[in-house]
Parts: sequence; C-alpha cells; structure tokens
Amino acid sequence: MSVRAKRLFGGVKIPSRKLSAGSPILPLEGVEEVCIPVRQHIGAPATPVVQAGQRVKRGELIAKSSAPISANIHASVAGTVKAVEERPDGKGSTVLCVVLTREGEEEAFLPPLTNPSKEEILARIEEAGIVGMGGAGFPSHVKLRPSTPVDTLLLNGAECEPYLTCDDALMRSHCDEIVRGAKYLAAALGAERILIGIEKNKPEAISAFSGALEVVPLKKKYPMGSEKHIVYTCTGRKIPLGKLPAAVGVDVQNVATAFAVYEAIEKGKPLIERVVTLSGKGAKEQKNLLCPVGAPLSSLIRACGGEQGAVKLVAGGPMTGTALVGEEAVVTKTSSGFLLLSRGETNAEKPTACINCGRCGNVCPMKLLPMQIEFYTEVKDYEAAEKYGGATSCIECGACGYVCPARRPLLQSIRAAKAALRRKV
Repeated sequence: MSVRAKRLFGGVKIPSRKLSAGSPILPLEGVEEVCIPVRQHIGAPATPVVQAGQRVKRGELIAKSSAPISANIHASVAGTVKAVEERPDGKGSTVLCVVLTREGEEEAFLPPLTNPSKEEILARIEEAGIVGMGGAGFPSHVKLRPSTPVDTLLLNGAECEPYLTCDDALMRSHCDEIVRGAKYLAAALGAERILIGIEKNKPEAISAFSGALEVVPLKKKYPMGSEKHIVYTCTGRKIPLGKLPAAVGVDVQNVATAFAVYEAIEKGKPLIERVVTLSGKGAKEQKNLLCPVGAPLSSLIRACGGEQGAVKLVAGGPMTGTALVGEEAVVTKTSSGFLLLSRGETNAEKPTACINCGRCGNVCPMKLLPMQIEFYTEVKDYEAAEKYGGATSCIECGACGYVCPARRPLLQSIRAAKAALRRKV
C-alpha cells in the first residue's frame, strides 16, 4: 500500500552518486583488532567495566550506561582487552576506547524473547545498547518513552545523502526482519500505524515493503530524510520549532535501528555491528560492508582494494559528514559510511565575498536566513545570529553552502554560532 507524499519546501536537487547502489552486503574480513569508543551516542559516555588483559566474548558488556541518557557498549569480537585508553578519533581529537585483540569466536548473546511485552521490549533495547543509527545516535530506549502519546511509527528509509547506500542495501536484503523490528518498536510506543518513507530512486526497496507496510514513495530531493521534513512529507503534520516528532504523535526510527531491534529481541544480539558504505572515486571499489563496531577505517579501505588518488576522507555523507585528518577513524554504531573523494569530487575554490543573492535562504528547508547567521557570527554577535537568522533552528543539512556561488562556509559558521550559544546557556 502506498501513501502520497506532501511537497518538501526548499531543499536542493543534487546528483545521487550512489556508486555502490545494487552492491550486496559483504562481511568485512581480516579485522584483528577493534578500537571501541565508549561514547557512540548522544548523552553521557558509557563507563568501562573491563580492564587490560581480561578475556571477553562477542556480545559481552564492556562499558555500561552511566546516566539516564547513555547507552551500553558491547564487545564486537571475542578476544583479549589490549587496553582501555584514549585513542585518536580521526577528527583531530581523542576518545576513550576499549581496544580488543581478536581471538576466537565465543559469544555471549542475550536470551531471545518470545511474544515480549512493552516493558520487555524497552528493557531489551536498553540492555542491547541500541541507538538511533541514522546519524544522531540518540539512545533508543529513551526515545521510545515519549512524554506525549504517539500514534504513528515512521521508518526513515530516505537515505537522501549522496554516495550512501547502506540503508538501501539493508532494505533490499532484510525487508522481513526490518518489518518485524518495526512491529516491536510500534508495540513499545503503543503506535497503531507504521509508515516507511523511501526515496523513489530505490525502487527495489519500495517494491519489497509494499506488501508489508504503508509505503510513502518520496521525491528525490535533499534533505528529504531530515526528521522534521520526512514527518511532514509522510504525514502532513508540522513539528513546531523546538519540539520533537512526538509533539505531533509521531516517532521516527531509522530502518537500520528497526533491524537492530529485531536482532536484539529474536536473536539476543546486542548492537555490535552494522552495514557501512565505503565509496567515492578515491577508492578502487565501492562496497556495502557488514562491519564490527570498532573496525578501523584502514580495514574498510583494504577490503575495497585500497585508495586511488583520494584527496579527502569524510565520515558520513558529503553534505553533513565530517572531514577526517587521517585513517584513525573507526566504525561506530552511527557510522553510515566513509568516503574517499578524488580531486574531481571536491571543491577547492576559496570563498569570495557574499554577493547577497539570497539563494541560501531560498533553499533552506527551515526557512532561515543563513547569510545573516554567517554575517553576525563573523563579528561574534551570536545573539543577533539567532535573532535575525534563526541559528539554533538550523538542522545543519548544508543545502545553503551547496548553492552558494561565493562558496561561503555557511554551515561551519552556523555550527560555530550554535556552539557559542550553547556555551552561554
């Protein structure tokens, strides 16, 4: 069954560049050491409960949730704890990690659940350390306890970022499991309706789900997968500024999160691996790889035949991702992909003065004024950046910078303004 989508305001049409489209999900081989960060989610980092020299099994708890908003971390491989220490994160900083040397295949999964109650589902999701896998990483057991009633569960299968195909690959190969996971999520929420939004450039996925859920075929437009906008396009409900989807009776979950919930309940498997896209013309091959959490980026690059003229590494997609300073980055629960971009795929032009064309405002899906935010951020008047530009309402989609003819660093300025305003709170 299909549902007609509403029109998305603003946004941009950008080349898909889905170089790995149609590629099967392949297991990542040859990972002998994993480096598992204890913070892979919004909220407080987990607290390590293992020490160097200790033997652990695959799926065993290695770091425990330490606050109301936090998430458990489990061993993604069986082996020995090499160290619990700060390691580079590939972004110019460090993060506390549990480093495991792989030895053996012993597992310590949770017991599967049969016909679980609402509270049993929520407890299992918390115990399994499941977080939002679309990028934000909000602990799922918290998100599934909204303060207002929810009648609709919306699965996000838009995957509107260029290059990334991990969700598409998962939807094509694991439709039944995602549907079962979605039903557990709906039961936990008390939601009566389940929708799934999928961009029209994924016809196989749309076909697979058409007989199982209400499918909303979405127009290919960026940022269609933004939470606020996919809620409107799929349901017609508008989320007020500063509010969450639950305020309009909707809960949004990524399709990968639904799959993880299925595995946690029916297999007892904690969130210890995920599908990751390795793409970009700077890689010899582009693939969708099933990777253990903590696998180093270098192992993904090797699995794709190595690099060929890559000039930029990016964690995530090209619009909202983060540039990396080296290959020290590792797979986390929220890693959708890594890009090895060639010179022809990057823009090295230096920014020039703003010409006041207004294009950034025209494409902003939040109806903000990015040029005003940047102007006031440059003079460090962050309150004015909020008052006249709406900085804190920005979803950081990057559409403004994409269309700017002057190549202004609009997204970077917006992020700087938001960070400065948070410090003043």
